[in-house]
Amino acid sequence: MLTATTFNDAPDRPLLLLGSSVGTSVETLWARCAQRLYGRYHVVGFDLPGHGRSAPAPGPFTVAGLAAEVIALADRIRPGTSFLYAGDSIGGAIGLQLMLDFPERVTAAALLCTGAKIGESTMWHDRAALVRAEGTGVVVAGSVDRWFAPGYPDRSPEVAEPLLDALRATDDESYARACEALAAFDVRDRLAEIAAPVLAVAGALDKPTPPDGLATIAETVLHGRLVVLDDVAHLAPAESPEIVAFLLDQHFDEQRAAGIKVRREVLGPAHVDRATAGTTEFTRDFQDLITRYAWGEIWTRPGLDRRSRSLITLTALVALGHHEELAMHVRAARTNGLTVQEIREALLQTAIYCGVPAANTAFRIAQRVLEESP
Repeated sequence: MLTATTFNDAPDRPLLLLGSSVGTSVETLWARCAQRLYGRYHVVGFDLPGHGRSAPAPGPFTVAGLAAEVIALADRIRPGTSFLYAGDSIGGAIGLQLMLDFPERVTAAALLCTGAKIGESTMWHDRAALVRAEGTGVVVAGSVDRWFAPGYPDRSPEVAEPLLDALRATDDESYARACEALAAFDVRDRLAEIAAPVLAVAGALDKPTPPDGLATIAETVLHGRLVVLDDVAHLAPAESPEIVAFLLDQHFDEQRAAGIKVRREVLGPAHVDRATAGTTEFTRDFQDLITRYAWGEIWTRPGLDRRSRSLITLTALVALGHHEELAMHVRAARTNGLTVQEIREALLQTAIYCGVPAANTAFRIAQRVLEESP
């Protein structure tokens, strides 16, 4: 039985389950991220067998078996209802298995630093044998290299040391069996069956599960999105809790999800995902504000179509001299269906009502953008 830790007790809110990686506890991996969620969820994490607060594994287990245990946990909390899910590494593999074996139960999932197949089977069997022979302490040095971006343990020992302590405390046999579960895990040929919305989050410096594997997941499932975090390795919820919390809110919270969907449709996925990945603790509140209100409230209103909203936005940006934003919204106007001729007419109108110098600059910016665009 998987032991649960409740991070936010909100029984009337959507259930969000959190899964951790081999050798960590859910508390050390997810606590700081869970505390930073803006959206209101009933947040419950679970420990793998022999990890954290969970009892040692009584026998061998598989990723599919762990997924069934997660369903049993969800049923103990809210029998038969669906839930949101986020997991890192083997926790992400469990998420894939949940969406394949219990598709009606997972509303949406965030899969972090994981893969449809993680590493080579031989490597996992070798590591299992090593830990059985010498204990989890023997893999601590290698885990520092695999888990963290270069220099992170020195910069943030208050985060890294508890994670490494959790590794040292992990039951040796349970760790070995988790390695063997990953050795047998491979759902690459089934990704196209997954219909629930999937957010794939990769660490640009992740060695065990490089971004290419997360990109394959995002591209192959029916509704996938990839975000790559710079300067992050394998334990994104611990290394970058602010941005991961922001991403989970974007993906799971209804208003924020609507806002990010429209923002990506209007401004383009690449632009929005770059802006999201570049979010910091300092800028997160602002990014959240514009996602919820500009894109989730205003751009989603039915009173005007997107073409009309683009025309209004272009005019306002010309009037206020917001040239960088103007270039972005000229591109957005084309995405929203405005022709080059209609953009020209809008800018001509601004020459009368905003002034010729403002319109002159706007024409120069728009011409450059339109020449660069296909």
